[in-house]
Amino acid sequence: MDEPLRDTRTLVIQLRDRIADLIRDEGLNPGDKLPTEAQLTARFKISRPALREALKLLEQDDIIYVEHGRGRFISAMSAVQVDRPITVFESVTDMARQYGYKPHNKVLSISEEAPEATVAKALHLKSGERVIRVERLRLENETPIMYCVDYVPRSIIPTRLYDIDWSGSLLSLLEQYKNRPRMSAASVAAVMLPDDVVARNDLRDFGPALLITETCFNAAGVPVNYAIDYHRGSHFTFSLVRK
Repeated sequence: MDEPLRDTRTLVIQLRDRIADLIRDEGLNPGDKLPTEAQLTARFKISRPALREALKLLEQDDIIYVEHGRGRFISAMSAVQVDRPITVFESVTDMARQYGYKPHNKVLSISEEAPEATVAKALHLKSGERVIRVERLRLENETPIMYCVDYVPRSIIPTRLYDIDWSGSLLSLLEQYKNRPRMSAASVAAVMLPDDVVARNDLRDFGPALLITETCFNAAGVPVNYAIDYHRGSHFTFSLVRK
């Protein structure tokens, strides 16, 4: 049956997920052959370049493997199911939607400033270069579920700060300036929100958080975003596969 894609996520990411669903729904087992590119493009009504990008992601995740001259096959890793693989790169909004949330952003502050040493190092900034700092809360209904601080090199977004709607997707905004993040390097820690953040934003009930500190890179490998995201522990869990 034809299954045209209709989703708010990026095309390649949603296509990757739909192919993974196909593998599970059709009961394909390790060693089984994946449908051909022609069959998949017809099924999802998608271009072949986009399909190949999605297949490349599945190959990187060890869900499929390639035997040159024979095709693509289901790997043993496909039998290992995790709810939310922490290794998947996606926007915070897309991630929250995967949990069934419909978050909206509350912008707490926007500023242009000289970066702290940690930020300058992560973004490979030279002396004198400045950053845009965006501080936001993500809310499900009126409940704060994430506290996020993002840093973007000022050179990427030269527009006046007050001319930009910062309540939307930062990844989409960076895409407008031809610098959409494509991958990231991240660290994870279980923490409490900083005391000053709690006091300033009345977040005493936030509780333990999963802190993901992440440097995001564009397709050329240039760092374009340094993100500090506190995920409310009562609302988020992540999984990983060890191999």
